[in-house]
Amino acid sequence: MMTKRLITGKTYFSIKMYTQQLIGPFRQIVTMASLPTKGPLTDDQLQIVPNAGIVLQGDRIVEVVNFEEGTKKHKNVFEMEGDYVALPGLIDCHTHICFAGSRAKDYQLKVGGAGYQEILKGGGGIHDTVQKTRAATLTELEELLAGRATRHLTEGVTTIEVKSGYGLNVADELKMLEAISRTSKEYLLDVIPTCLAAHVKPGEFDKADEYLDFLMNDLLLQVKQEGLSNRVDIFVEEGAFDVALSRKYLTRAREMGFQLTVHADQFSSGGSKLAVDMGALSADHLEASTDADIKYLAGSDTIGVVLPGASMGLGLPFAPARKLLDYGGCLAIATDWNPGSAPMGDLLMQAAVLGASQKLSMAETWAGITFRAAKALDLDDRGTLVHGNLADFIAFETGDYREVLYHQGKVKPVAVWKNGRLVD
Repeated sequence: MMTKRLITGKTYFSIKMYTQQLIGPFRQIVTMASLPTKGPLTDDQLQIVPNAGIVLQGDRIVEVVNFEEGTKKHKNVFEMEGDYVALPGLIDCHTHICFAGSRAKDYQLKVGGAGYQEILKGGGGIHDTVQKTRAATLTELEELLAGRATRHLTEGVTTIEVKSGYGLNVADELKMLEAISRTSKEYLLDVIPTCLAAHVKPGEFDKADEYLDFLMNDLLLQVKQEGLSNRVDIFVEEGAFDVALSRKYLTRAREMGFQLTVHADQFSSGGSKLAVDMGALSADHLEASTDADIKYLAGSDTIGVVLPGASMGLGLPFAPARKLLDYGGCLAIATDWNPGSAPMGDLLMQAAVLGASQKLSMAETWAGITFRAAKALDLDDRGTLVHGNLADFIAFETGDYREVLYHQGKVKPVAVWKNGRLVD
């Protein structure tokens, strides 16, 4: 019989797939169903089912029902005592949580007034993380990643995108992607790998174009052949890779069958337009996007992913999330959890604070970390509590869903179901 470890390291045995189970009662179930994927949302559009239960079969949702009526039909009942609200499992569609080392020293220097280049010259910055990640073994990286994913899961995040990008050579990029792949296979958690080898130019190369040629000719083929990722990302920014070089790289990746995403408009404009022109799934960051950039993005099928954790970590303004919605775009919210600019990694808190700052409705905030975030990862089987979707959902100990965002991240889930299994 197949077994799979919970993120805590425990095991469970698969139940018969025809067995149905009713879980509840929940004072409210916020299904996030029947909402548009683009544009503004109002809270009265939310489907809120009172006194309800969720019927599961294996790892899938069968239906959301009135709990009392459900108990007449279902004998296998997981009954909860108290007042609870259920929502879909959260989705963090942009993280960098596969790494070794710490940048606490950098943070001390940064808040003390040191600039990025000054920190780099002192041996810090991204190259410090690259050095420590290269030195780590595959097992060490997997354990570090699993530890961070454990925290995310207990806080309600049931699907996590994780990027490479701290190896910056063939062996260590493959090592990172292998660690990400192992974590997804061995633990009760969905980890979506993205190849971000085009993060910055490593010191071994004199020119950015030479490094990108190396990636196109040596790394991407191996990533594809070994099935380690079907997504490619690039940091389009001054000091990283310019638009022309990035276009060439993304074109080659697309020709090889990779889906595309782009680090865009973090400090300067240009990346989001490139993302749209290349048909990327998402353009991520957007702090420096102009009105013209936002309108162009909103008029496309490319999802705008904003990263409030990076703004908090760097002490910079938030991306224009409100404008993106008002122009008709699709907004997702992610943490950018990384060792440098966004070390916090608390998705619920960051989304709530962003919502307060940008005047997002609760519906818009929840959409940004559930089904709209799923769309940024090209996933259509999660983010809403509807028939056939993965049974990924979370329970908060309150009778009113509004309490969760009102407390701005201090109210955490008390129970998390992943693939129909209660995580303990």
